[in-house]
Amino acid sequence: MLTPNGVVAALAGDTNLKPVVQIVELRGVNVNGAGVTRGERFRAVVSDGTTTSSALFAAQLSDRARSGALRRGSIVQLSEYVINDVGPRRIIVILNLEVLIEECEIIGSPTTLSETGFPNSNPMRVEQFNGAPQYGLMAGNSPNTTARPTDNGPVFQRSMTGNSSNFATRPNDNKVPVFQPTVQPAYRPAPNYKNHGSIMKNEAPARIIPISALNPYQGRWAIKARVTAKGDIRRYHNAKGDGKVFSFDLLDSDGGEIRVTCFNALLDRFYKVVEVGKVYVVSRGNLRPAQKNYNHLNSEWEIVLENGSTVELCPDEDSSIPTQRFDFRPINEIEDAQNNAILDIIGVVTSVNPCTTIQRKNGMETQKRTMNLKDMSGRSVEVTMWGDFCNREGSHLQEMVERGTFPVLAIKAGKVSDFSGKSVSTISSTQLFINPDSAEAHRLRQWFDGGGRDASTQSISRDITPASSRNEIRKTVAQIKDDGLGMGDKPDWITVKATVISFKNDNFCYTACPNMIGDRQCNKKVTKGTTGNWTCDKCDREFQECDYRYLMQLQIQDHTGTTSVTAFQEAGQELLGCSARELYTLKEREDPRFADTMLDCLFQDYLLRLKVKEESYGDERRVKITVAKVEKVDPSGESKFLLDLISRSSALH
Repeated sequence: MLTPNGVVAALAGDTNLKPVVQIVELRGVNVNGAGVTRGERFRAVVSDGTTTSSALFAAQLSDRARSGALRRGSIVQLSEYVINDVGPRRIIVILNLEVLIEECEIIGSPTTLSETGFPNSNPMRVEQFNGAPQYGLMAGNSPNTTARPTDNGPVFQRSMTGNSSNFATRPNDNKVPVFQPTVQPAYRPAPNYKNHGSIMKNEAPARIIPISALNPYQGRWAIKARVTAKGDIRRYHNAKGDGKVFSFDLLDSDGGEIRVTCFNALLDRFYKVVEVGKVYVVSRGNLRPAQKNYNHLNSEWEIVLENGSTVELCPDEDSSIPTQRFDFRPINEIEDAQNNAILDIIGVVTSVNPCTTIQRKNGMETQKRTMNLKDMSGRSVEVTMWGDFCNREGSHLQEMVERGTFPVLAIKAGKVSDFSGKSVSTISSTQLFINPDSAEAHRLRQWFDGGGRDASTQSISRDITPASSRNEIRKTVAQIKDDGLGMGDKPDWITVKATVISFKNDNFCYTACPNMIGDRQCNKKVTKGTTGNWTCDKCDREFQECDYRYLMQLQIQDHTGTTSVTAFQEAGQELLGCSARELYTLKEREDPRFADTMLDCLFQDYLLRLKVKEESYGDERRVKITVAKVEKVDPSGESKFLLDLISRSSALH
């Protein structure tokens, strides 16, 4: 039933043999220091009825061991495995197997192999008979076996009791009988390489294995995979000094994904070599646990390339490796997703807002653009693009929507946010695919063109439930005063549907200091001196050029009243659709587009996100209202809000 000498043959390097062995021990082990979790691996001891060896199950077999399909006593056939040297030990890493019998009594009285992977910690002696290598048992494995020295090394003798057909003689002076197993396993001698003779340990090319089979017990490995994403070069500073790093993601034919990272000199070596979409063979590198806060791929490991690592381009295209792997979630499932979750979504782009510039908490400015996606689940979601996405894919998407072409957009690795409902944002590892050639995209296109365009959807990106916190509740202009908003210790955040009815044309922006203080821009008001330069009192410096930032005083109105609000840089750009510098330039040139831009925002309905807080001005205290976000009213979404409001009011009565 079990393959005679199957364990010994496997450990000798015959990975073409598919031995039938028995699992005599099985236990879960922790390989990343995080405790025994669903990421655990399973270690086993396998037997061929005579000898045993340590074995490690690859990650894809963990569920079978965890479920009990593999257990102590199971008889299995090893269909795919590799041999790893871990210090003095040799371990069988099982990549795939077939369960022949789930459980039976332990067969025979197998002997435990030593740390070298061979009996009694002495290397196995391989004897040649008729030109073929044979396995010989070592002294100590049998009470009738002894060793005697010869000119060419030890010869293992055994008394002639028993069946003499089990013995072969080796030519020597005394014709000493040598033990020969009754049944020999299939075994191939080590291959020869040009100019090297028989290969030595670790000189043979590494065997290509699936990404899912990678584990820290492997001494040598190689994977063949396609680059699906390539990050930008990032620079950092720590206790060791300055450095630089970049990463790229790999996908193999089995759907396994893993991230590869290169630092400093390795970056210089591989950054220009790696191209998105190309297939490479990557070998040698340090495996470390994946940092799941930043790495969304399905592997529990990351690869850090080292000096001995290689990244070799495969000249022939491998069609078995897909160009990208998606795990799409319907938009309605995003409602239940955790904050900061990383996921893939696909939908039809129904609207794209103009690009704006905002200031981050660290004082640096960045580009921001929002759009809306809908799918067949009856829900829509707001997607925020940051940085280069705004001018790259964002501009293209806006042009397509303005032409009446509503593209399908696939988002790989979008980040979920629960601010004001659920929304999705791009991060550094996000990828956007416009009208991808996939089955999901074709189904969405057919649905949208066949009537989905006019299908009603509910946005999950604006919280309108009665249980919303106060800072998310819709208010009217009159309620700002009637409810005493802004009088508390903290500001009140509300949303008002209102119309902009007037603003001051002359003072829509101010001249700002462009000086960078650390990673923040000063932005204090500067004045022009007699020399023609701009002077900042805070920085005590002069500048040839200044920056321009919005500072707009607006009058807004709804059906309950009118109030004054202030719109700063970000809100001003969202309202007018261009930067303060661009608008100021149009005004200086007396370009008619200046008046058109200013007038376009008047008498339009907006959803205004307002910050309401009482502040002191000298001896006077008054409520100041600041516009934090501007969004054009979506008639469909507003209708759903009103219907929901009516429904809730009716239920209360």
